[in-house]
Amino acid sequence: MTSVSTVSTAPGNTSAPGAGAGPSAPAARRAAMAAAAGTAIEYYEFGVYSYLAVVIGPHFFPSDDPTATLLATLAVFGSAFLMRPLGGIVLGRLGDRVGRKPVLILTVVGMGSATAAIGLLPTAGTIGVAAPVALLLIRLTQGFFAGGEVTGSATYLAESAPHGKRGLFGAFTPVGVALGGGTAALVAGLTTTVLSERQLDAYGWRIPFLLSLPLVALALFARKRLEDSEAFLAKKSEQATAKAPLTEVLTQHRAPLLKVTLLAIGSNCGYWVGLIFMNIYLTTELGYAKSSTFWIMGGISLFVAALMPVCGALSDRWGRKRLLTVGFAGYAVLVIPAMLVMGLGSFPLAVAAMVVLALPMPIVQSVTYPTYAEMFPTRVRYTGLSFSFNIGTIVGGGLSPYLATWLISATGNLLAPGFLLMVAVVIALLTLRTVRESSRETLA
Repeated sequence: MTSVSTVSTAPGNTSAPGAGAGPSAPAARRAAMAAAAGTAIEYYEFGVYSYLAVVIGPHFFPSDDPTATLLATLAVFGSAFLMRPLGGIVLGRLGDRVGRKPVLILTVVGMGSATAAIGLLPTAGTIGVAAPVALLLIRLTQGFFAGGEVTGSATYLAESAPHGKRGLFGAFTPVGVALGGGTAALVAGLTTTVLSERQLDAYGWRIPFLLSLPLVALALFARKRLEDSEAFLAKKSEQATAKAPLTEVLTQHRAPLLKVTLLAIGSNCGYWVGLIFMNIYLTTELGYAKSSTFWIMGGISLFVAALMPVCGALSDRWGRKRLLTVGFAGYAVLVIPAMLVMGLGSFPLAVAAMVVLALPMPIVQSVTYPTYAEMFPTRVRYTGLSFSFNIGTIVGGGLSPYLATWLISATGNLLAPGFLLMVAVVIALLTLRTVRESSRETLA
């Protein structure tokens, strides 16, 4: 097989017929399944916390003001994102120096163990202020490991995809994102449906967090069977790995660093406001039943996951920039009308509006990840992608649910989160104009 190193930086460099085919299709399929499984753990954890925020909040932040409790719970949710850049730096360096595979095993074990630990925490009623402090520390630990998970997955898949199919195989990173979030919604829906309010409050909220343990076992089994990417092994055999990856990124790759950060703000805001926050919006602000909303969110997530490989493959044929323009513009056009329909008081109409609002998601999520990876060379790809993506994730992901809730509280305008999403995707669209089309360039 032909070794793979990095996307050529020459504009318009397309592969000639018969160019190196890269890794085999069976190896790429194994890589895709393992990457999706691990990423699903990360977003299962973040999804469970978000979906159950209104349930677990009073256990750790008791207050007479439900909005204050929810804001405190979401602030702790956002704190995990603050650790992601540090995790990206440390784990990205290990990935670029030691290898992709060992770091991807470390991240999935670290995140899954921390998620299960939340299910074992005593509450404020038992240990007082120590409970929210312990929750915060666990969330910070989760954020650290998450800083190297989804970006490591994107790095590994970009380097493991057969020639001309980076979009298709790269889409399996966000497939894991959607499956993890969808599973979280379905588990939350099942838990709230089967258990009474009293049972849910007493112990039922712990169950979804503890269920991360069997998911970790599955992901660990898949990842231990992998070999490291040919691209990394080639650099390692040539003794061409970066000695100081972050320094090299900050001094030699500032332009892609900024571009990935700004694109990540838009893509993350699309996910966390366009899907995850809408659960809070539908239940807390509009008063729809929690269990019904969880089931709908789970179904939409699985629907989105099914479309992602299709969108990734289309980006290999039609180009990344063209599809991303459609996806980001779709969010800007659809979000306000969708939220207006949700507020009409009809749950079936609210469901239809959520489905429509989710349509840009498979495009944006599936195409951004391979695009990010293609902006950095192999020797610093893990570090560059982890650092820039995680900075964008703080703004677009960690802060957006909190900002959305705060904006509604401060302005009294239920449409405020929609305007927040519009600002984020306009930033992404302007950034996209400066990005070179990379779908036809080769990992030489």
